[in-house]
Amino acid sequence: SLLGVNAALMNDLTGERNVHLGGLAMGMSREEVKSRYQEIVDFSGINEKGDFITLPMRTYSSGMAARLRFSIAAAKDHDVLMIDEALATGDRKFQMRSEARIRELREEAGTVFLVSHNNKSIRDTCERVLWLERGELRMDGPTEEVLEAYEAFTGGGRRTGN
Repeated sequence: SLLGVNAALMNDLTGERNVHLGGLAMGMSREEVKSRYQEIVDFSGINEKGDFITLPMRTYSSGMAARLRFSIAAAKDHDVLMIDEALATGDRKFQMRSEARIRELREEAGTVFLVSHNNKSIRDTCERVLWLERGELRMDGPTEEVLEAYEAFTGGGRRTGN
């Protein structure tokens, strides 16, 4: 679903217009977008230090844009939601809101695929983990079991560049 949002958003349009476009691209009706608009903006937190939603997205930091994309995608209930490193953006407060929203989506009978190198986020949000190493499936199983093996393989820390 995030891919659908990314493809629809336009840097020269305001955040407000992009919320509408992103919602429509995700299959929401105009009425659904309108009714969830303020919730999306509030969840993203981009207006906490000014009226950024009225500015073109090209003026946003990469973190602000990522938070808005996640907020649009998370506003809709999904059968399947793919999130690629979205929880790595924003401050801890936004990360906690995002993790809570992912748990809600999962509880509403949807499937969430979270791509992450952050073991804490994985532990907090996932029941099952697929460990990919250089494009190959290395392990598939319960979160703690896979993360323990991964941490033993990497020496216990977060590994990037993989």
